[in-house]
Amino acid sequence: MRSIRKLMIGLTTLLALPLSVQLFAQGPAPQPAGKAPAATVVTPAQPTTGLAPLDAKDVEAWLDGYMPYALEKAKIAGAVVVVVRGDGTLLQKGYGYADLASRKPVSADTTLFRPGSISKLFTWTAVMQQVEAGKIDLDKDVNAYLDFKIPPYDGKPITMRQIMTHTAGFEESIRHLISSDPKAALPLKQLLPLALPKRIFAPGTTPAYSNYATALAGYIVERVSGVPFDDYIEQHIFAPLGMTHSSFRQPLPDRLKPFMSGGYPTSADKAKPFEIVVPAPAGSLSASGADMAKFMIAHLNGAAGLLKPETAKMMHDFRAPGVGPLNTMALGFYEQWINGHRAIGHGGDTGWFHSDLMLFPDAKAGIYISMNSDGEAGATLALRGALIRKFAERYLPGTPITASRVDDATTRQHAQLIAGNYVSSRGAYANFMSLLGLLGQTKVGVTEDGKLAVPSLDMLSSAPRDWVETAPFVWTDLNSGERFAADVKDGKVVRLSVDTISPFMMLLPAPASFNAAWLLPALLLSLGIVLLTALAWPVRALVRRHYQSKLALEGRRRLAYRLSRGFAWGVLATVVGWVMLVSAFQADIGALGGPTDGLIHLLRILSPVTALGLTATAGWLLWLAFKDKARWTAKLGAALLLLAGLILVWVVFGFHLYGFNMVY
Repeated sequence: MRSIRKLMIGLTTLLALPLSVQLFAQGPAPQPAGKAPAATVVTPAQPTTGLAPLDAKDVEAWLDGYMPYALEKAKIAGAVVVVVRGDGTLLQKGYGYADLASRKPVSADTTLFRPGSISKLFTWTAVMQQVEAGKIDLDKDVNAYLDFKIPPYDGKPITMRQIMTHTAGFEESIRHLISSDPKAALPLKQLLPLALPKRIFAPGTTPAYSNYATALAGYIVERVSGVPFDDYIEQHIFAPLGMTHSSFRQPLPDRLKPFMSGGYPTSADKAKPFEIVVPAPAGSLSASGADMAKFMIAHLNGAAGLLKPETAKMMHDFRAPGVGPLNTMALGFYEQWINGHRAIGHGGDTGWFHSDLMLFPDAKAGIYISMNSDGEAGATLALRGALIRKFAERYLPGTPITASRVDDATTRQHAQLIAGNYVSSRGAYANFMSLLGLLGQTKVGVTEDGKLAVPSLDMLSSAPRDWVETAPFVWTDLNSGERFAADVKDGKVVRLSVDTISPFMMLLPAPASFNAAWLLPALLLSLGIVLLTALAWPVRALVRRHYQSKLALEGRRRLAYRLSRGFAWGVLATVVGWVMLVSAFQADIGALGGPTDGLIHLLRILSPVTALGLTATAGWLLWLAFKDKARWTAKLGAALLLLAGLILVWVVFGFHLYGFNMVY
């Protein structure tokens, strides 16, 4: 199970934020006054008095006290941090090493890092440039701009606005995502028809993060402008801002290769190859800290040099529909409330680089961090989350907000209503990777004192969670200010989310027939039965040989017995194959879409054959046991094996572990 969890973390490559800012101190958006509460709670925020001055001297002293120890403790090779204010860079500084072997230090001016999904902000800026030029309509069917067709969902097309708010409805797709093989890079014209994922949700209804959709937006920019995407970004974003140490190209141009930082698992490991982000507009950027500062300053000042102020305002201030009062998507940027300030930004992760960019428009300030290592035990997540939170607490005045508190009896009732298992809207639903959704369901529970309990969120906070219901079906964590909310209609939970992921991801009630609460234990039990059955076959044969006895089955019962045992071994071999596949792309997610294709095809043939074969032969054996009036132990053994087979068939067909479609 631990390896599966590690795999799931790997599969979040290029994810903007699902985990990247879970540690931010969330200050809720101001809410309209309601009925006078019986009790109140105060959300945390740094008071307006006693703040440090936001100047270069203090920021450098603060970062010098924070970063070196944090990197060493987490075993991160190097990082770059940028702080901007107004129309200038307050501080840009490198920490640690860009190359461990040669002990080459990180230079904020020239060292290139991979900011992952922060690349999307450049793609969205390019889209808005074409909106200004009248070549893209945010609310028009995007098929009008394409040379291939995206099928409608229930007769409804998708629009660029939906793509920019991650509500196009695409399921997760990871096959063409990231690789260490330069040959994996494909032109957008070739990639997009090849990798088209299924649409799972009606357009405009459900935030579900999509790298594919962002690549689609980049291709539309390419088509309507008549300029290849890489050239377009260089001509219309890099050049106007003077970003001379940046590129979306893969591999890097020769002039930039000497400046590229290595990427490391930890500071104790060797550098890994340059990563190829296949949906390039979604995450292929390589950039220096100094260049990222120029992009941040532009957007803090109405996207000066890139967009008209009114276009930038439309981009920054838009708030897509979401769950209750939770954070939502702007156009491309996602919203977060930190220490009482509305921030807009993006996070980004490749295999080895981990980054966050956050702008505070009301304070005309911003901070960016990028690290070139995974570090130990997800350390980059905690480090960058704490850095941005502490930045806001140290330099940006915050006002604690007093909120209503729902009475204990009602909050207990509401918590019990939403208790259960949930699946992420960002996931695979119609291909074999959907099995990972079974392993990764989020559990919501209720404590003995009637409070909400979400263990998967608890482990992502530096302080214990204390969820208090501050409005109907809206909970606030007293220690961080982060909010958790649910949409409830006719007494049933429709969806829920939490502030840090709500802009682009919802949690949906797991269907009863595929709920991990019963199905996962049932699956493990069935595999245990199959394992014991398979192992008992040769063991019993050896025992009979030792005592020179014969198998007490004849005719059809002997045949059914042997076939059922053979299929049991087939099931185990298939499970081993799936484990090998998981291990292969856990080690290198780029293994998907090439070296493992043959194994995937084989497993999707063996899975239904062995599961159906086991079920059929176990059923036959059970029928013969009753027909021949066999001992109760024989009947019980056959019945248990039949039950195991039925569960396996349910899993195989329910989670699409069959077929030949290679879009996943």
